[in-house]
Amino acid sequence: MHEPDPPRTSRRTLLKGTAAAGAGAALSPYLLQSPAHARITTGDYTIRFDNGARQTILGLGFEIQSDSIGSSNDGLPDTVSAVPHDLTPDERTRFYQQMLKAGRTDRGFRYCRLALGLYHRGLDPSRKRMMDRYPGQSALLADMIDQAGIEGISAEYWSPAPGWKSNGSYIKGTLASFAAADLDALGDAMVADLDYLSAAGVPISMWGLQNEPSFATSYSSCTYDAAQYLAAFKAVAPKIRAKYPHVMIHANSLDGWSGARGQAIKADPTALSYVDAWTYHRIGKDSNEQIATDFTSGAVGRPVFNNEFEYLDEQTSDARTLNTAQSIMNWMTFQDAPTWFWLHALKPTTNSESPGYSLGFWRPPHDTDFSRFPDLPVGHWTFNPRNWNAVAGFVKYMPWDSVRHHVEEPAHTDGSPYRDHRIMAWKTPAGKPVFAITNRSTTTPFTYTVDTQTAATFQGHRYGPSVNNRTLASKEGPVLTLTVPPLSVEFWVRTP
Repeated sequence: MHEPDPPRTSRRTLLKGTAAAGAGAALSPYLLQSPAHARITTGDYTIRFDNGARQTILGLGFEIQSDSIGSSNDGLPDTVSAVPHDLTPDERTRFYQQMLKAGRTDRGFRYCRLALGLYHRGLDPSRKRMMDRYPGQSALLADMIDQAGIEGISAEYWSPAPGWKSNGSYIKGTLASFAAADLDALGDAMVADLDYLSAAGVPISMWGLQNEPSFATSYSSCTYDAAQYLAAFKAVAPKIRAKYPHVMIHANSLDGWSGARGQAIKADPTALSYVDAWTYHRIGKDSNEQIATDFTSGAVGRPVFNNEFEYLDEQTSDARTLNTAQSIMNWMTFQDAPTWFWLHALKPTTNSESPGYSLGFWRPPHDTDFSRFPDLPVGHWTFNPRNWNAVAGFVKYMPWDSVRHHVEEPAHTDGSPYRDHRIMAWKTPAGKPVFAITNRSTTTPFTYTVDTQTAATFQGHRYGPSVNNRTLASKEGPVLTLTVPPLSVEFWVRTP
């Protein structure tokens, strides 16, 4: 939930070999607005559905708030404020079907990020192992995963259990000891934390040692310098791999291979052998960053991806709908990312950060202030359209294990691609061609002429700040002429 410095430059079997060889361009990072090029209103594109296969896109992820956090991320309240716990039975089912599956009949999101030490923070008597903080917590998560067709959780520590900490608290501090015997025991305890969840029916897909290890926060956190992170990772990661061999181990949930901790891992061949992917937090950044910045050249064959995206200023906007959609597309197009995570599915009506952090809102039982969301009953949820509509089309029309295909696209006179008009194409596992196109302009339509190289019919579906899955008139291929209105993203799917 912090903003790191810019980088200087499973399934485990699917991930191996999918990382880009180097996608960076010699452009300035942090382009908060598109460059001052002449206004463009049209572009010609060719999709290489024949021989342009790139990485496998595993599917998208979200985070679940299965326990409380203070408003504006201030503290850890005793009150339980959690999903799916607070929802009525009917609302749980609607949440699973309409959001987590995005209305699909099979499955939508692939991964659920679970913040250990924050949203799963109950303790055993030793205060060294985690368990449910309220009755049925893990069982509710297991039911959600089962009903929504989610593969499993991305289990990641915001803090180890307080019994391992220098200050005996989930909040701030570091490990009490980095002695080899103590780190060995910590590794056993972290395996036991996963065992507890797994025994409750919560499958484990990913694991991370520490969320944002640079930051001491007023909510759950634990800081590690580079040497400490390396020592802890080398002690714990082999135990995770031995017990859960198919789990994707990632590092370091902040600045990937680029920062000091990633560099320490890279310099140690033993530690590096346990890294399956590098994870970044490019929180709320302009989607141009994935065009302008190199996240892959130092990845030593591992894929890179963003496993947390939200807007820290507690706001959302029409423009951000398109920025979020393009963040997904540009991570995958320019950085060959195999997945991408939004921060939270639902956030409570009581928390000030919820508009910028959530795909939807729910009203917990203790919220009696109906001046906010007056039509939302206790135990019910509703969409946060500007955020949800940015993500929904990818969950609905990009099934797990789709394969991205190369697109030949126009460029400005300086050789840089169009920033406000993005395209990404893929084939579903069944071989069906699909592509997404955007228009980030706030005022001007943009016309795509797309050679799909397939003589078939394509059906369009439009999303925007207040538009969700609007069906468009079908078009006959191979060449499609598509005029996209301002602030819109469209998905074009071959039929049948």
